[in-house]
Amino acid sequence: MNALKRFWNWLLGKTTIDEQVVEAYQDGKKKVKVITDEVKERIAAVKEELADVKEAVEEVVDQAEDVVGAATGKKRPGRKPAAKKKAAAKKPAAAKDAPAKPAAKKRGRPKKKK
Repeated sequence: MNALKRFWNWLLGKTTIDEQVVEAYQDGKKKVKVITDEVKERIAAVKEELADVKEAVEEVVDQAEDVVGAATGKKRPGRKPAAKKKAAAKKPAAAKDAPAKPAAKKRGRPKKKK
């Protein structure tokens, strides 16, 4: 190993300064490329995580507003009760030209006779 190192140093001593500068420049250029690629990947990952954090913070703000509303006595928002849905869903009678539909059969258990 020591002989190889001495040979390498002897070979480098035979080259000109220009060749050494060019070699150092190319090595440095490769290292810079590797580092910039790594930094770009890290930046992309950080941006993605910040987007996730932003969504989570927005959800926390919404939940905090709900807590404040609950503390003040506001009813909880959510789905409408079935009774209100049916009343809102009723539509006016069909057009006069349309034939009347037969009455639908009742489903479920028959009622007990007394």
